[in-house]
Amino acid sequence: MLLIYTHKITSRFSYTMKQIFTRILGIDIIFTTKVEDFIKHTGPKITYSKQPLQNEFFVRSKDLLFVHGITDLQITVEEWEGTACFFRTSEPSAIPYDIFAASFYLLTRYEEYLPYLKDVHGRFPPSESIAYKNNFLRVPVVDIWAYKFLDKLKERFPAIDSRERKFRFTSIIDVTSSHCFAHRGPMRSIAGLLYDIGTFKLKRVVQRTSVWLKIRKDPYNNYESLIEIHRKFQIKSIFFFQFANYSTYDKNVSPENNNFKYLIKSVADYSLVSLAASYSSFMDIELLKEEKKRLSNVVNRPINNSRMRYNRVDIPHTYRNLVEAEFTDDYTMGYTHEMGFKAGTCTPFNFYDITIEEQQPIKVHPFAVHDYALLNSYSEEEILEKIKIYYDQVKKVNGHFITIFSNELLGGEQEINWLNLYQKVIQKYHV
Repeated sequence: MLLIYTHKITSRFSYTMKQIFTRILGIDIIFTTKVEDFIKHTGPKITYSKQPLQNEFFVRSKDLLFVHGITDLQITVEEWEGTACFFRTSEPSAIPYDIFAASFYLLTRYEEYLPYLKDVHGRFPPSESIAYKNNFLRVPVVDIWAYKFLDKLKERFPAIDSRERKFRFTSIIDVTSSHCFAHRGPMRSIAGLLYDIGTFKLKRVVQRTSVWLKIRKDPYNNYESLIEIHRKFQIKSIFFFQFANYSTYDKNVSPENNNFKYLIKSVADYSLVSLAASYSSFMDIELLKEEKKRLSNVVNRPINNSRMRYNRVDIPHTYRNLVEAEFTDDYTMGYTHEMGFKAGTCTPFNFYDITIEEQQPIKVHPFAVHDYALLNSYSEEEILEKIKIYYDQVKKVNGHFITIFSNELLGGEQEINWLNLYQKVIQKYHV
């Protein structure tokens, strides 16, 4: 048991210490603000404050974990033994940076509370992030900092009990268009056919009519193949189905379609089924609840996991809505067109709402790899090499490697056979 002395125990302090020590490093911790308790403790102990008490293991703290509200912090990113870091400390601190304040800054998405220029879908652009601007987006710095700290801690306390975690892999399949041509209703089907004819997309006309006549399978209907791949390599997978009414950005099969419901039920027999929340439900909590309820009724089990359409997150409002809708886990933390670690970590963490200074009862599962960020690649080999960069980073810290692939891309007709590529990704990077 590691004792941590500090001058003030705040929600920010407790949240950050539990994430770093308990969830990443597997070290049991207790806190104290009493000097006499610290002196009496015979086991490993550290001080996180402005000044050391004696000659103990000491980390000089910045103010971030002991204040309230949001301020526009001046941050200078430097290099710490080959890894980017910020919030430099001074002697006699055992480490040269306050990694706890820096971790809090990244995990809470602090920079998204500050003014920024949103993209067309109201998202925080990767180019606005401190990680992108300072070239550490591809590195799970929070996890790396934690293990660097552990090395220093073990120099002072060689016998400290630290439970080593195991590498995990989860494959996310986004299903926002379950079928390309099938089950779309007569009006949408005819309109699609006329559009293809009018734009001289004769190949799509042939494909569309072949699917209608059941001569060939719908190109997006690759669920059996995906399930077989997952079963073959024994990996955890989650299928996120959009189950919403038609709108400008939500164009899946109608949730009233019985064939669509049967598909979802059949997938749920082999994999976890969760909700890909619609674009329309982004600011509509009642619609979000309704989509969750309808999908739950189809699979006859609770729906606890969410993903937001186009990876849209408005901090903190999106997570407040998800909590109110009683989701327990979210898989939206990442960028669509830029790979990397948006929150600086490959470890799940609870969302912390800075505006009310409370940890929320929803766990955020950050992903590093999104298939749409790979579309500018020229070959399978190039894509596999790009993914390997992030796999290697997660593997080094025994983190949780999460990839996002959409059934549309896996079933689409591109120069690269994405379904074959997907199997190679699973085969190479699931262990």
